[in-house]
Amino acid sequence: MSDAYVLHRVLRRIASWAVISFFTEIHVIGGENVPREGPIIVTATHHNMMLDPAVLSSAFPYKRVLHYWAKASLFANPAMKYILTSAGNIPVDRKAADKRLLFRGTFRTLAAGEAVALFPEGTSYTEPHIMQVKDGAAWAALEYTKWARENPNQVQKGAQDVLIIPAAIVYTNKSKYRSQVIMEFGQPIRMDEYIQQFMSEQEGAPRAAVKRLTAAIERELTQATINAPDWDTLYAARMARDLLWPEERSINLDDFVTISQTLVDLFSTPDLVPNMNAIKRHLLTYYSLLESTHLTNAVLSSLPLPATLDPRQPVPLPSRLFTLSLLIRDTIALLIRLPFSIVPLVIHAPAYVMGRVGAGLVEDEEETQAQNKVVFGLLLLLMIYPAAFFFVWAFLRYSPVGALVAVAFVFLFAMYHNRLIDDNYERAKRLVAAWRVLVGVWAPRRWDLSLSAVAQYTVPRVPPENPWVDRSKAKAKSRPVTPGPDGSSAVSPAPSDESGSPSSPARSAGKRRRPPTRRVMRHVLRARFEASKALASLLAQLARAPETKRVCASVHLARAFGGQVEDAPEPNRQTDEGVETIAEPVGWRSAREVVAFLRSRGAKIAALGDRVEGDWAALSSDGESYGYESEAFVSDKPDLQWVPSTEH
Repeated sequence: MSDAYVLHRVLRRIASWAVISFFTEIHVIGGENVPREGPIIVTATHHNMMLDPAVLSSAFPYKRVLHYWAKASLFANPAMKYILTSAGNIPVDRKAADKRLLFRGTFRTLAAGEAVALFPEGTSYTEPHIMQVKDGAAWAALEYTKWARENPNQVQKGAQDVLIIPAAIVYTNKSKYRSQVIMEFGQPIRMDEYIQQFMSEQEGAPRAAVKRLTAAIERELTQATINAPDWDTLYAARMARDLLWPEERSINLDDFVTISQTLVDLFSTPDLVPNMNAIKRHLLTYYSLLESTHLTNAVLSSLPLPATLDPRQPVPLPSRLFTLSLLIRDTIALLIRLPFSIVPLVIHAPAYVMGRVGAGLVEDEEETQAQNKVVFGLLLLLMIYPAAFFFVWAFLRYSPVGALVAVAFVFLFAMYHNRLIDDNYERAKRLVAAWRVLVGVWAPRRWDLSLSAVAQYTVPRVPPENPWVDRSKAKAKSRPVTPGPDGSSAVSPAPSDESGSPSSPARSAGKRRRPPTRRVMRHVLRARFEASKALASLLAQLARAPETKRVCASVHLARAFGGQVEDAPEPNRQTDEGVETIAEPVGWRSAREVVAFLRSRGAKIAALGDRVEGDWAALSSDGESYGYESEAFVSDKPDLQWVPSTEH
């Protein structure tokens, strides 16, 4: 039956090309949890619009055909019905009151031993945690199981039992070109634990079984994704991760989610150390300035500055000239490759331009930016590559052999372009950033933005709320107060704003103009210094903490790393529908164990301390420190100092 899905296979191939052209890698974890055959319902996270089904279908294990739901009304036209069916879609009549009529197409597909893919969150959105998991997948699975038991003659042999396969799609940076994707398949969920209650005649039992199954799906998806109680906690954790792993792609993708969630858990406890609010504020300031200037910590950490400059001495003119010569050398080295790359870049330039235009149309919708970049760019490439094919074919006088040569040429040309980008994209970004930094720190002091003017760039922007997310049913993500060494705890007062800092400037979700590099670069470098110092201070305090010092942890991480799991502080509750909701337990990990875990996964904790001593910062010409807290910025030297990063 699946051999008939010609259009699905064509679309999957196009989706694969599109995904590969934008992301460098789709890293699959838990592929062994997906059965090679038999009925399954794949429940995937949905945080990147059309790219989610593209990633899911193109990298799904065993290349199984995935059937997605579509409105039943679309199948009324015979031509449209053929197209949708050939693409693997199945009709769902959302107006049907009878669940069996609603899922009739789903039953037919599962009874044939095939795979159905759903996005139970209902819509694509950008939030710091999973906001909602709807009941559709649970209803479909339990209704099918009941129907299959009542109609065994209509079910293919071996297709009586359906499995739910949770699929978490995590992006290292979902809107960034040449970033990475992690797709993790969780443990299969069987219906045995739920079907008896679902088939019970007791009032409310079927709905209760559905809610329990939905909770199990949400639990699996939560464990394989990154979930923070608020945006500031997520941003602080991201900034800490970038400081601890300063090189691009230096984190093993098998550990990316676990490392990120560990840092989120760490910053989810406001009273972890006495100066926790100040530490988060420094991290958020640096994060926001990087976002505002379109720089990254990885780029700043890899700037080609000489490591021989003495951080305690003013930089003499010859050393500055030497630094400039290094930048010129790297610029020439990049330009030497230009003749080999100019043709691919020129030919693909319209696709890049249109991709940026598409992303600019949805600047406030992060979950749509990558989709628009891919779609707009792909539309251009679907015109560029055929044109290149006919050009080469015409050059070869339209011969049959020439057609084969033209196809091979276009294919190799596309592969060469991707390899060229992978080899030179990051290098070019570092070089451009180096020149921007050079201009910024050598510019006159009077060009710098004042503290009041730069304040608007020191608070991270929060994406606007998605109107399709039902926030009244979304779970509130909160963390308990960290207990002291004696195990006691007290309720801490709520912070005055989302950042936990009463003095934080008001945040804005609107568009913000990019500040001129020459006027803000010293602020960026100072913020980097302060963020590194603050993070080093936090980890040093945790490393020296007593054995009894505990850190809030996600329950699955607490169990995985020898922590403790306590019963939920609040009792179970009943919803308005009369369904009992199970209160979530609370997890803890040892503070020392968390530091040891980060170090074992490659965190440059020791280098953090070195960067505090050996990072480079720009001093004002009159010795003022712009009001920053660190004494490292107070100097009697008449000119700015350059302190390069120490390489390890």
